[in-house]
Amino acid sequence: MRRPLVAALFVLAVAGTGAAPAGAASFGVTPAARTTAQTANAVSLAGTVALSNCSGSLVRFPQSVDTDPALVLSNGHCSSLMDPGVVITNRAANRPFGLLDSSGARVATLNAEKLAYGTMTDTDVAVYQLPTTYAAIKNSYGLSALTVRDTPPTVGTAVTVASGPWKKLLDCDIDGFAYRLKEGKWTWKESVRYTPACQTIGGTSGSPVIDRSTGEIVAVHNTGNENGASCTLDNPCEVDPDGKVTVRKGINYAAQTYQLPACFTTGNQLDLSAPGCTLPKP
Repeated sequence: MRRPLVAALFVLAVAGTGAAPAGAASFGVTPAARTTAQTANAVSLAGTVALSNCSGSLVRFPQSVDTDPALVLSNGHCSSLMDPGVVITNRAANRPFGLLDSSGARVATLNAEKLAYGTMTDTDVAVYQLPTTYAAIKNSYGLSALTVRDTPPTVGTAVTVASGPWKKLLDCDIDGFAYRLKEGKWTWKESVRYTPACQTIGGTSGSPVIDRSTGEIVAVHNTGNENGASCTLDNPCEVDPDGKVTVRKGINYAAQTYQLPACFTTGNQLDLSAPGCTLPKP
């Protein structure tokens, strides 16, 4: 997992300052730096959120309606370092999120009422439910949720890792998928591997990975190999079906999110027994 930059991100997420953390200029592209040609089809920071220790985004599913309670997507490890096999559902959580506009400015603080789903087993996701609706957020702040696509991405897809707290947009392509990605005691399935251009850093965990051609979320950023070590904390390794281990120093990864929509039914309520729901269960 990318280690969070707690102090810097806390300032952004809670105090709401306009400045990026020290060192932010050393990676990625600021929204203002995109050319006119880029912005024609490029994503922005609108709808991203800043957590106290990570990134995230305001999300909806293809079947969500405007009157549904809004949801926020981040990593499971941004909630807590859950042991393998642990799945949290519908746990009360009064967690604040700084809602950001296209420039990365904080326009509101939204508070979760519960952690609807969280795990670090097979995947690394956390979905929080808010006590307000998409319509209310749109009416108050002019911002819409990003849609989580219900089909997996493909190799070669052009994506942007959008980190609201850092006010950075990292553009790269999907290079492939790790059959198993192992980091310390955790193992994740079919993780997205980026091309080298997406050089994420601490605090980008939980960022939405957005298909630049559609604007839909296809994954959530969660880790990268920092120094070339094998299968250790902050140094994940890839394991193929035959057990062969591959280490890719400096390469970063994300958890796919296409499994999520099938597990949230009417009213955006979690239903792990719903047809087609394959998320890990408690």
